[in-house]
Amino acid sequence: LRQKHSLLELCHKPELAAQITLQPVERLGVDAAILFADILLPFEPLGLGLSFAVGEGPQITRPIREAGQVLELPPVDPATDLAYVIEAARAAARALPPHVPLIGFAGAPFTLASYAIEGGATRTFTLTKRFMYTEPRAWHELMQRFAELVGGYLAAQARAGARALQLFDSWVGCLSPGDYATYVFPHSQRALELAGASGVPVIHFGTDTATLLVDFARAGGDVIGVDWRVPLDVAWERIGPSPPRAIQGNL
Repeated sequence: LRQKHSLLELCHKPELAAQITLQPVERLGVDAAILFADILLPFEPLGLGLSFAVGEGPQITRPIREAGQVLELPPVDPATDLAYVIEAARAAARALPPHVPLIGFAGAPFTLASYAIEGGATRTFTLTKRFMYTEPRAWHELMQRFAELVGGYLAAQARAGARALQLFDSWVGCLSPGDYATYVFPHSQRALELAGASGVPVIHFGTDTATLLVDFARAGGDVIGVDWRVPLDVAWERIGPSPPRAIQGNL
């Protein structure tokens, strides 16, 4: 399939995305299927432009660099504007054996904002932090929009048959605890609240979150996912037993 189609083509065609979703279950016998998609697909209906250059990763062709651009972003209805993802989820859920759940996912508000502002992947997050510090009103407006979009997107995946959801905050570890609490926490909390209203378990995962775990967990999620930098016993100690939840990861 990869020899015949680009990544975006595979995502845009529900029958192919569903087929890829099913492959690990059929070939390897894994105990869950992860929806085949990309966290940046919401950028297309937002008009930001999205492409994948070979060897370079995602490229955002119209990045957000000025406060005024935030107010120009169009509203997005995941059920219609990302209908191809929802249909792929529905097709995969129908095809899976009853004992194999489908896991849906989406990018968290901060990770989406960093891609939207930087124009692609980065190691420094210079443009993201400059925008965050110098345009706080526009920053919170952008994050609020992403929170509503992502929460609705995850809920739509659940309605299509996903039996668990995961919110990915791939880049949140670049922040200090204070910046996370001020600029990110309320928006992640909102996205998780909307996703959780779907009634299926929600996994809240971030990378390099050792210093953020207390507020990261407080933002929400039935499961907190940590990366290899955080031993599970340390994660339990920092997060605590209340409210009851699971911790996974350390891979």
